[in-house]
Amino acid sequence: MASARAIQRTARQSPYKMRLVVDQIRGLNVNEALALLSFSKKHAAVQVKKVLVSAVANAEQAARRDNAGLDVDTLYVKHAIVNEGPKLKRFMPAAMGRATPIQKRTSHVEIIVAEKEGR
Repeated sequence: MASARAIQRTARQSPYKMRLVVDQIRGLNVNEALALLSFSKKHAAVQVKKVLVSAVANAEQAARRDNAGLDVDTLYVKHAIVNEGPKLKRFMPAAMGRATPIQKRTSHVEIIVAEKEGR
């Protein structure tokens, strides 16, 4: 049973927006997930697609290293989560000489792909 993971840290997108996309691909076949991400209008889909492609490449590399056969079509998204990364703290000018804080949020995306059990 081959499984591989990929992580992207501090992606410049809020975790809430990333989770909307990641929730759609969790549990899907890799090919279906890539198709869904390719045609999604959300900007977060671009970031998530990069992580998914990286996870598939990591699975292929691990199989090659172990001299094991791997059919990419049998891979599915086993585990996909988005955690909150460090916030970039900025300030914006406001009325009467004040400054209002702005938090630019970042995300950590983790995707694990694995082979389906039994065909």
